[in-house]
Formats: sequence, structure tokens, C-alpha cells
Amino acid sequence: MKDLKINKTKDLKNEGKSFYWASFFLPKEFRDNAGILYSICRYFDNIADNNKEDQSAKLKDSIKTIIKDNKNPVNIFLKKNNISSLIFSDLIEGLIADQSKTKIKNRDELIKYSYCVAGTVGLMMSKIIGVENKKALPCAIDLGIAMQLTNIARDVHEDAQMQRVYIPTEWIPNIDLSILSGKQKIKPDQEKKISNAVHKLIELSEKFYINGFSGLKYIPLRTRLAIFIAANVYKGIGTKIKKYGKKYLKKRVYLNTFEKILITIKAIFIFIFIPAISYRYLKLRNELPNENI
Repeated sequence: MKDLKINKTKDLKNEGKSFYWASFFLPKEFRDNAGILYSICRYFDNIADNNKEDQSAKLKDSIKTIIKDNKNPVNIFLKKNNISSLIFSDLIEGLIADQSKTKIKNRDELIKYSYCVAGTVGLMMSKIIGVENKKALPCAIDLGIAMQLTNIARDVHEDAQMQRVYIPTEWIPNIDLSILSGKQKIKPDQEKKISNAVHKLIELSEKFYINGFSGLKYIPLRTRLAIFIAANVYKGIGTKIKKYGKKYLKKRVYLNTFEKILITIKAIFIFIFIPAISYRYLKLRNELPNENI
């Protein structure tokens, strides 16, 4: 872990453009900590994604080092922000799962994986932005899950080329890795199946976004708007994918600056009336072992 270089701005600006955009609505103290968290998560994500060899052992050793070494920068950051190492361990477990050929079987496995790699980040972020009410924790998890489902919907082709399929196999019967990765020519009926599954992912994400929004009332007012904007910008990626209709998109869908501005203006307008909007939390998943830490 000697190569860990924490940068509170660079990684967020280069790799997390939607979060970077919304970070300008955070007070500097919270913006810096959010950037540091993103930089730490990006470091471990790169270990998991940017190596051809299995990195499970390295990832497991990293967790042991973080917990045992009080001088470790990640340990220091977690303690400073009152973040349990168990939550960070859950994140690493999700990255370890990616070291073998990933194949999600059903909705429950999809949600569990999304919790590990993104719901955990929602939990950690809630600590950073000053959330104290424990009722907010399930909402923070679900907002992270929502964003991960958006990621999965956007990156189906790219993930397949890395030997990973996050769409539940029961949603795409008879569609294998060779079809998703482009090694095998896709037929019209297969394209329709994949597109339907992608749209199903987006529809599921939208339910999780609502659960996330139901927890806004627990977030301190000075950090609340930034979270709402970040979520809406990310949600906008799914909305844009749906506009392409029944097509299997093999390139990432991005929001341009103009689209982000429009979404931000709309989000600010809605934010003004949030007290009058009844976002209700719906039980969409089973309770997780560490969600109330």
C-alpha cells in the first residue's frame, strides 16, 4: 500500500466527473473529505480492475494492514470520520468478488454486490457530511445502490469485455458472455432481451433513488443540496440511456455539460419544494449486517 497517493481533487476530477460537478455545492471542509474518500476508493478499485492477475490476496492483506496499523493513512481517515472498518471491509469484499469471472444470478445477488461496492460508499459518505440520525443509514445505502445500478446499466458491454456480467442471468436467458462482449454477432431478439434487462436495471435504480431521497431530511442542510444534485446527475445517465430505446449500447453514455446544467437547475428547483414532496422509503432489500454501524 506504499503506492497509495491520496489526492482530494485530482482523482475526483478525472474519474468521478458527476461527483466532482456536485462537489462545488459542498462546503470546502466536506468537499475535501469527500475527495479523499473518493481517492481511497479509486485506489482499491484500480487494484481490482487494472491488473490481469488475481488481486484477492493483495486486497485481503490491505484490509489487515489498515486495521492493524494505526499510522496507515486509510486507518487514520476512517477513525477521523468515525467510519467503521467493517464497512470498508465490505467494500473490499465486493472488489474481491470481481477477481473471478463475475456472474450475477438473480436480483438479490445484484443488490448484495451493489451494496458492497457502492452502498458502503453511501454509508461512509453519510459520516463525512455530518449525518447523525441512524434512520438515514438505510437511505444512504440505497442511494449508493441506485448509483451502482446506473453504472451497471451504462457499462454492460465494457464489463463483459472484462469477463463480468452484472445483469442477473435470469433476466437474460440464453445470452452469454460472448454475445455481451461482442465476440459473437448479436441477433435482433437477443438485442431486445439485453435492452429490456438494461431498462429493468434503470427502473430498479429509480426505486432505490427514491429511497435515497427519503433520507434527505436527515442530512444537514448545508450538505443536503450537493447530495441531491449528485444523485440527480447520476440518475440522468439512466434517463439518457432510456431515450436510446431498445438498443444495446456498446459505448458509455455520458452527460455533457449542458445536460448537467439543466439537471442541476431542475434539481435546485425541486430541492426548494422537497419539504412538500413525500419521498417514502420502501423495503426493496433485506437488512444488511453492518448497515446500522
